[in-house]
Amino acid sequence: MVKVLVKNKFIDIWFVSVVAITFGLLTLKSGGLVLFVDGADRLAAGDYVLFVLWFNFLAGFTYVAAGVGLLQLKQWAVKLSALIVVATLIIYALLGLYIVAGGAYEVRTIIAMCVRSLTWIFITIIAFRRIAH
Repeated sequence: MVKVLVKNKFIDIWFVSVVAITFGLLTLKSGGLVLFVDGADRLAAGDYVLFVLWFNFLAGFTYVAAGVGLLQLKQWAVKLSALIVVATLIIYALLGLYIVAGGAYEVRTIIAMCVRSLTWIFITIIAFRRIAH
């Protein structure tokens, strides 16, 4: 598959696919440890926001699916990537409302949501340019 991508000059799709899959697997691991294991990772998470944590954990599965689809140059993967952006931005906005309402949170949650948003915006732009056109 890599030879086909390089031959067709789709190295950027290969790169964002690997980023998406890796990001998804790391999200599943980190979220799963906080959600399902009562231990050091949960304590280290501090004032985590439960709805954001659940969203991110479940989104990890879609990250992997989108990455695999992008690697195969599938149109549905471009749409899934765009859906991930929209859903992430909605959760980010809800996080903002939660914070304004006085909810406990960690600054790193804001930073992580910003990184997630920007990463998926980047992936979606590349995917749209290379696959949707």
